[in-house]
Amino acid sequence: QVQLVESGGGLVQPGGSLRLSCAASGSMFSSYAMGWFRQAPGKEREFVAAINWSGLRTYHADSVKGRFTISRDNAKNTMYLQMFRLKPEDTAVYYCAATVSKSAFYTGLSQRDYDYWGQGTQVTVSS
Repeated sequence: QVQLVESGGGLVQPGGSLRLSCAASGSMFSSYAMGWFRQAPGKEREFVAAINWSGLRTYHADSVKGRFTISRDNAKNTMYLQMFRLKPEDTAVYYCAATVSKSAFYTGLSQRDYDYWGQGTQVTVSS
């Protein structure tokens, strides 16, 4: 089992940057595929990005491609989401998620693929 804690959210102006972190406790962090999701007020939770256990395979939603980058440091048991050129529509609670890898390059693109979730961190993009 793994516990996840997000950090790094906050208020930022349009065009600004933030880096979210997801710290995992427990052993075998490198055995988990990880992902980021977000939920804006009144909307469904949506996929943002995913990464396989080694970091060699990543996926990003079209809405964030070219602006956000997912990465991980298995030595630090931490996953990151670097966000550039933030827009007001990026405002949401951002959640990290984990699931035991099912294959070497497994990445989950749906909420149903994940078994463990953090509590979320608020990102607000506003002038």
